[in-house]
Amino acid sequence: MTATLHSTLEQHFGFNQFRPGQQQTIEQLLNNQSSLAIFPTGSGKSLCYQLTALHLPHLTLVVSPLLALMKDQISFLNKKGIYAASLDSSQNSEQSHTVMSDVRAGKVKILMVSVERFKNERFREFINQVAISMLVVDEAHCISEWGHNFRPDYLKLPRYREELNIPLVLLLTATATKKVKRDMSERFAIAPECIVQTGFYRSNLDLSVLSVKSADKSETLANIVREQQGPGIVYVTLQQSAEQVAQTLTQQGLSAVAYHAGLEDTLRYSIQDDFMAGKINVVVATIAFGMGIDKSDIRFVIHYDLPKSIENYSQEIGRAGRDGKPSNCYTLANLDGLNTVENFVYGDTPELSGIEHVIQDIRQHTSANQQWEMQEYSLSSDSNIRQLALKTLLVQLEMQGAITPLYAYYADFKYKFLVDKSPLLSQFDADRQAFLNQIFSHTQLKKIWGTLNFDSLTQAAQVDRKRVVAALDYLAEKNLITLETKRITQVYQVHNEVINNPELAKQLHNYFVDKEQAEIKRIAALIRFFELKNCLSYNLARYFDDNQAPEQCGHCSVCRGQAVTLEYSLAHEFAADEVIYQKVDELLAHLATKGIHNVGIETQCRFLAGMSVPLFARNKVRQLSGFGLCEQQRYSEIKAKLLAR
Repeated sequence: MTATLHSTLEQHFGFNQFRPGQQQTIEQLLNNQSSLAIFPTGSGKSLCYQLTALHLPHLTLVVSPLLALMKDQISFLNKKGIYAASLDSSQNSEQSHTVMSDVRAGKVKILMVSVERFKNERFREFINQVAISMLVVDEAHCISEWGHNFRPDYLKLPRYREELNIPLVLLLTATATKKVKRDMSERFAIAPECIVQTGFYRSNLDLSVLSVKSADKSETLANIVREQQGPGIVYVTLQQSAEQVAQTLTQQGLSAVAYHAGLEDTLRYSIQDDFMAGKINVVVATIAFGMGIDKSDIRFVIHYDLPKSIENYSQEIGRAGRDGKPSNCYTLANLDGLNTVENFVYGDTPELSGIEHVIQDIRQHTSANQQWEMQEYSLSSDSNIRQLALKTLLVQLEMQGAITPLYAYYADFKYKFLVDKSPLLSQFDADRQAFLNQIFSHTQLKKIWGTLNFDSLTQAAQVDRKRVVAALDYLAEKNLITLETKRITQVYQVHNEVINNPELAKQLHNYFVDKEQAEIKRIAALIRFFELKNCLSYNLARYFDDNQAPEQCGHCSVCRGQAVTLEYSLAHEFAADEVIYQKVDELLAHLATKGIHNVGIETQCRFLAGMSVPLFARNKVRQLSGFGLCEQQRYSEIKAKLLAR
């Protein structure tokens, strides 16, 4: 087997030897052993599935969290003569249909999708008909509730794997603590001996933590950037900071461009392409930038603001020096941004009343056949739970056995004819013509586009919805119609004995509070890490369960005798108690005029902290003068003040 693998490595990828861990992982997979590979950022994790896929008989399905990541991988593979493709939101229907028909024909070796794609009924109909050899989960730490960047939909991947009868799984990540490693491997029944972990320690990265007051950050940053040789990334927390910091650097004569999720897609892609091509030297970015960047010569990474966690920090500095050459990582640290990082966490914890609202909605709207339908956006708005937290809540309700997802469907199906109806129908036999005529007769045509009325169709003709969707997809694939689908509605089976448990809401709320406290502890661990009095590189490796790093690296600020203690730049005083209470009363009065009473203390805290939640957007709360009155304070201190009232 070894000779064959080396020949594939050279022939398709142009390498004459494997990097540490790659060959072991590939051999395990080809021996039909599911595996977990934990390699540092930039150490060639992707090759493990790319090369394996060439030796497997059927499709390799890759779940990846970022579109940019998919695009890079696909372009790399296609250049190597390996047909890889994705199904993603940036494609038009013609592009999607080409990919789907090529997958069906067995031409595509590797198909990349986001985990959310599994909610799409058209995708599920399609993928159910395809033989799959291997499921690959990239950024697999997203599956662990105790990892950073947890994504609730990832918890469903083990079930999707069973439903699709996929024999083999490969999990890939760069950042996994011992607890997260155990969590990931147990969910996919990966044997301990099939966990491949190479050393975490990077000898070419120089780590510096500097204690810098906020007023001095711009000057310190400009001085550091001037000293660097080559391209780099400056990370900030907020979108507006990215714009401001990029502008400040440019005014100092240093060419820098802002990058964040608020920019148009086309602009984001062009910034990314220009950075890859060396046309842009410095990108000032939120964490939206970097996961899809496979640029080997990044010479520096600077954290202008505190990162969200040690995991995020390690992932972000891991983008520097992938070519093995010396690269510098700086953190301009103080405690000023601590409240911002913590507030992201608190803002995602649903209030007990919000959880109760969702449970009540399920109880009240369960149909006679024990089914509940919901649309995420409106439920998020009505329950005042942010959409990501709502997804987590729904997955937890599944885990508790209260609901089981059945399918998701599009509430709106629109199509237009690309050929006249008569020649279209003439391509089919009499039975199929009759079936298509039923669909067409239950379509409300307005000029060019028609909207299918599923309710009237199923009542009149007793047809199976899946058959209708398959027929419309087929017509679209053959360029006989253009098909558009909108407004995903999710359908769940409801289990009464669990959903009616009077303790359910409290149990779920406790789960979120535990998770919130774990995240707050993660931030405290980050501060402790930056204030360490012994080697940063050694402690970072230990955090990720790597005991091979030297106890003193000699290339971090602590080893150079420059350990720091972090401080607040300015003491931010609270407004007077009576002012705070007056502003809260104004909020309560404003919401009362909208018919909203019993506003919980968490909502009051979020108002003072300047956090956005669905309730505020819906009721123009941001326009009140008290919104964000205490945004410089820590959430826990705001809450203590309101509880003392």
